[in-house]
Amino acid sequence: MTAGGDDARVRAHVFVSGRVQGVTYRATTRREAIERAVDGWVRNLDDGRVEAVFEGPESAVEEILEYCHEGPTRARVDGVTVEHESPEGITGFEIRR
Repeated sequence: MTAGGDDARVRAHVFVSGRVQGVTYRATTRREAIERAVDGWVRNLDDGRVEAVFEGPESAVEEILEYCHEGPTRARVDGVTVEHESPEGITGFEIRR
């Protein structure tokens, strides 16, 4: 967060490993992102990981990244890799196939 409480817009590209497919990880991540006014997308990868991109105020993106380390109740998160990138102006949040 920047001085004065104003959040700069940031982008985080995330890869989550563990038991994260077939446990509502994408749907709950979308819900959590929307509740925080974070834009982006989430999808399953063929190797069993989940990939997501989050764009929004720094504090909100940090909150959704914290959520990614836990996920929904049935998930088991073994690792989260985060790459910070320049925001691209994404609007809305979607589950990609």
